[in-house]
Amino acid sequence: QVQLVESGGGLVQPGGSLRLSCAASGSIFSINFMGWYRQAPGKERELVATITGGGFAKYGDSVKGRVTISKDNAKSTVFLQMNSLKPEDTAVYYCRLRFYTISNHEEDSWGQGTQVTVSS
Repeated sequence: QVQLVESGGGLVQPGGSLRLSCAASGSIFSINFMGWYRQAPGKERELVATITGGGFAKYGDSVKGRVTISKDNAKSTVFLQMNSLKPEDTAVYYCRLRFYTISNHEEDSWGQGTQVTVSS
């Protein structure tokens, strides 16, 4: 089994910053990609940012230029630095891991989500 432990959400004022972390553990042979998605009330889940095992980063259009994703390979941890936050960034942020098992099966795992609220 794989576990994803998310941290760093909370309440921040518009224009502020937050840093989210997601640590993966368990039966992971190799990582395809790891990253963050978000879902606001009444909206579909959308991409925030992902990063591959090789370090290639992909960002959602709504956050480009304001967020940076990075990773610590040794700790199977991904970080999301979010700056210049706007009220429309308010959502539950979910960590996602796509990985290969030792038997070469590709699997998907999601975290439980962490709330980010941007409000004055």
